[in-house]
Amino acid sequence: MFDVPLASHHPDSAYDALDRLQPLRDSWRAAVVESRQQTLRSRVHCVGVGLHSGAKTHLTLHPAEPGSGVRFRRSDADGGDPVIAALWSNVTDTRLNTCIGNEDGVSVRTVEHLMSALAGMGVDNVLIDIEGEEVPAMDGSAAPFVHMIEAAGLVDQLAPREVIKLLHPVVVKDGDKVAMLSPADSFSMSMDIDFAAAAIGRQQVSLAVDRTAFKSEISHARTFGFEQEVAAMRAAGLGRGGSLDNAVVIAGDGLSILNADGLRYGDEFVRHKLLDALGDLALAGAPLQAHFRGIRSGHALNNMLLRAMFADSSAWIRVPQATVASPLITERDHRPALANA
Repeated sequence: MFDVPLASHHPDSAYDALDRLQPLRDSWRAAVVESRQQTLRSRVHCVGVGLHSGAKTHLTLHPAEPGSGVRFRRSDADGGDPVIAALWSNVTDTRLNTCIGNEDGVSVRTVEHLMSALAGMGVDNVLIDIEGEEVPAMDGSAAPFVHMIEAAGLVDQLAPREVIKLLHPVVVKDGDKVAMLSPADSFSMSMDIDFAAAAIGRQQVSLAVDRTAFKSEISHARTFGFEQEVAAMRAAGLGRGGSLDNAVVIAGDGLSILNADGLRYGDEFVRHKLLDALGDLALAGAPLQAHFRGIRSGHALNNMLLRAMFADSSAWIRVPQATVASPLITERDHRPALANA
């Protein structure tokens, strides 16, 4: 790889020559240990129906500049600022979905599945044009959004990616519901749920979350609901776009599901709760270096957790995200012996 003359009179002379490559070695190492922000290579579009509104919505994902984060832009907004930053501080409603809004009253509902896909696929910066009040439900999972991201492609940007590193545990509770973040070397998640319906029962899942695990173990899990609750939900203005095409519906007796195609995972229910939590945590504004633990946690508690974390400045710090790579040239202490010439 390198054309470096090596003297043969002493074995250490070879290492003297290698030492002259130190500046090159240092610059190479610096390039690989610092993770870069990512955005989409090209724009991508979809059309679908909102899970709660039942309204048809057009959605377009655009590449965005480094450091801009995830932003929604209501292309149908009538006056006021149409842009909403996807941040925990902008959450305005957590009833069966996560809704964000800005100071001018412009809002977007049900952002969690799309946010989960963006976080799971490692997208840092994107501008989301949306014509309508709610992100399309698609099939009730994050998988269609993963397909969109893969179709658009990803590109590295000339800006370092930072993570929010947990320094000590943060816990919030609401009765028997618990959500917590604790220090960790990377990002991982676990979730416990317990429903009276026998079709669900008690389920638990724990995962080290990276792009591969997200795609295979989380992204296909669909939202779910109960047959006997449909009428009440629709009376409250929720679930009007729900169907067996975009949700798993548990039968009134709680013993089975109504979907003829069955479940995508044996524990699809808890995996969807993990998917939701990832989307809610993505509103932190940067990836987390922490372990998330949820016990019967939902949108409201997930947002409370972020609010509690950011309220305690001693609990976290922003640091560059490092990648793992082997050094180009082994350190001198680990050099093999050289035979005399």
